[in-house]
Amino acid sequence: MNESLRVFDGHNDVLFATRETGSITDRPDGGHIDLTRAQAGGFAGGFFAAYADNDAVAGAADVDLWAGELPAAVPQPIAAREITKQFDRLDQWSESVDGFETVTTLDQLDACLTGEFIGAVPHIEGAAAIRPDLRNLSSLYDRGLRSVGIVWSRPNQFGHGVPFIHDHSPDTGPGLTEDGISLVSRCGEFGIVIDCAHLNERGFWDVYDTTPHPMVVSHAGAHSICPATRNLTDEQLTAIAETDGIVGITLSVAHIRPDGRNDVETSIDVFCDHISYVVDHIGIDHVGIGSDFDGATIPNMVGDVTGLKPIFAALRERGYTAEELASIGHTNWRRVIASTWQ
Repeated sequence: MNESLRVFDGHNDVLFATRETGSITDRPDGGHIDLTRAQAGGFAGGFFAAYADNDAVAGAADVDLWAGELPAAVPQPIAAREITKQFDRLDQWSESVDGFETVTTLDQLDACLTGEFIGAVPHIEGAAAIRPDLRNLSSLYDRGLRSVGIVWSRPNQFGHGVPFIHDHSPDTGPGLTEDGISLVSRCGEFGIVIDCAHLNERGFWDVYDTTPHPMVVSHAGAHSICPATRNLTDEQLTAIAETDGIVGITLSVAHIRPDGRNDVETSIDVFCDHISYVVDHIGIDHVGIGSDFDGATIPNMVGDVTGLKPIFAALRERGYTAEELASIGHTNWRRVIASTWQ
């Protein structure tokens, strides 16, 4: 990996993962991201997801996600409280940690991409914290919200997430609700990125028909390689390219391995296969990294955020040029964000 290459990541869960320790500089739990390792790995920043836990819902612990079951929706007031806590922590890091800043403008984004600091774009994974009438969307935007994942893998007032099933289509249920269509439209007016990760196929097409901005799927893979509900069909990939959008390829081993096994002894080559598949089908301009650091089981060969370097070394061995590696690393994400925020 070129030492000057900076990587912008489409998705991580470090805000949720540090809800007990509260620290981005000291991770006694290990985890995948902290400031020192991020700097060592060439991590420029990314979308930092705030997420309301299933534990907020009675009986959620009894749900077997990997058997295709979906948890119940998290009530809006509970989700809003959890998201506020995590955004408060992000504010605290930005104010007190040297070399770490929240990113809400293009100037700040460019600064993190050139190495001035690690940049965190505030994102919510699952829009349950947003009121159905959208009356708190403006205040969330003022707090820094710049990207919304409509669902996690459960339903909410706006749409329906996919269950975790292998050997299955992402067409697992109904599309967006009327409130979901309104959310996409209103986010378009604000210039908030709409993220279709975890969204079922009908919901994806509802976003495609509604949004004025590029289609974004922050962390997923190619369904043709790993036929999981979380992954994208060739038709969905084509739609992403048609809108000048992007898919961030996930490191979640269960969603990149052809057999769907949650096996940490998965080769980096399997991840690179998804990158190459997307490049071959829709072009180099529509793929990036969407690691799911701190939110998924990832290959031991990657380990944590420092593993970005061997990933890009493996891509270079496949013949990708320095310009193409930069496209995958950050310039594609920068283009899509700029198109949406402006």
